[in-house]
Amino acid sequence: MKLALIIDDYLPDSTRVGAKMFHELAQEFIQRGHDVTVIYPDTSLQEKVLFDSFQGVKTWRFKSGPLKDVSKIQRAINETLLSYRAWNAIKNQIKEETFDGVVYYSPSIFWGHLVKKIKTRCQCPAYLILRDMFPQWVIDAGMLKAGSPIELYFRFFERSSYRQANRIGLMSEKNLDIFRITHRGYPCEVLRNWASLTPTILSQDYVPLRKRLGLEDKVIFFYGGNIGHAQDMANLMRLTRSMAEHPQAHFLFIGQGDEVELINSLASEWGLSNFTYLASVDQDEFKLILSEMDIGLFSLSARHSSHNFPGKLLGYMVQSLPILGSVNAGNDLLDIVNQNNAGLIHINGEDDKLYYSALLLLQDINVRRKLGMGSNTLLKEQFSVESAAQTIEMRLEACNAIN
Repeated sequence: MKLALIIDDYLPDSTRVGAKMFHELAQEFIQRGHDVTVIYPDTSLQEKVLFDSFQGVKTWRFKSGPLKDVSKIQRAINETLLSYRAWNAIKNQIKEETFDGVVYYSPSIFWGHLVKKIKTRCQCPAYLILRDMFPQWVIDAGMLKAGSPIELYFRFFERSSYRQANRIGLMSEKNLDIFRITHRGYPCEVLRNWASLTPTILSQDYVPLRKRLGLEDKVIFFYGGNIGHAQDMANLMRLTRSMAEHPQAHFLFIGQGDEVELINSLASEWGLSNFTYLASVDQDEFKLILSEMDIGLFSLSARHSSHNFPGKLLGYMVQSLPILGSVNAGNDLLDIVNQNNAGLIHINGEDDKLYYSALLLLQDINVRRKLGMGSNTLLKEQFSVESAAQTIEMRLEACNAIN
């Protein structure tokens, strides 16, 4: 099939997990014999559109205003314009036979118009990879008032995005259950997050981050990814403070987001010498850093009503790191990780349990190794990129067969 893959962020310029996952999916589709074109915005582009390639994947980059790390109003305006800017840039390239299927990724919720245009011209089906229950999680976090004009605005585009999908893939059974209640009538299924199964091996000329930071003898608790409201980073900072009495433990956070200022101010206020924050790095360096770490951290806000599976966990699993973290009540991620001996997960707010699990991982290398092996096994069994590609491929081919 000739496939159009649409996302708001892509390699090599992105440091985000979604971009990495989408690139791995594109490469897997190519391995399976498909012709792949990734369509995405480029905020640094001067011309209207640029046709290029990255690591064997064809890319169509269109000019866009900034979408990340800007004010909420500016981001909303530029995201609203995504589909219109994209279609204006690429419409002359798209003929009836150009694509046999569309795969689009949310976030963002603003791809509905573009997907509809491509589907109509090419008479092809579309698959939505739904990773972000926006705007619901923003309402849950108290950042947006339910029933407000702004919510209604976002809901309009959310529905438009869903309506274009012949099938919607959600990341967990609990999310699927909630989606079927709150958005009746859409064809949907579980499509788990994915990762390539190949771990990173340090090259001889690589200078380990441990050495650069003077942490050679430490057990490092690592957090890598978005540092924002949805994660409730104060939760992990409380753990960092509780572990300050154990000098062998060090907490390293790498990423970007709305709560970077918060974690740095808490570290300063609490005088935490066992904490280091670094800004985002590119994916290649991130993989090298991951290969040095001991324990993978994550957190989800207790206020969430949806049940996310953070993409960062996949990176931990690839490198056989044990997973330590907190989730909102009812999140099936807790059972998936704990029952498969892939880590130790608790409900956000159970600070004592999180602390004692961290202490166990700090003090017992055999537990770290056992849970690390469990996390890698779980990746291979349930979160492979091959499985994700096969599911999407099967759905698109079935739709084309009917048409």
